[in-house]
Amino acid sequence: MPRIVFTPQLRRFVEAPDFEASALSLAEALQQAFAAHPRLRDYVLDEQQHLRTHVVVFIDGQRARDRLLLSDALKPDSVVHVLQALSGG
Repeated sequence: MPRIVFTPQLRRFVEAPDFEASALSLAEALQQAFAAHPRLRDYVLDEQQHLRTHVVVFIDGQRARDRLLLSDALKPDSVVHVLQALSGG
């Protein structure tokens, strides 16, 4: 099953343990994680259910391509990392 790993920074604000999902897409996997941990949704998705601008997702070491529909495919052994993007100078 694909595994979602949330950044430790999110754990300062909300319960965000690693999560195993039975999903074929990023959207499905995240929805399953949010069903188990509802408060996590607002830290990851905006009002349109798109990734927030300060969030970046990597699937098997590659940056997710679809920030809007979250349609990136997952393999049964995929590892998804959900991180807060850093900005500044």
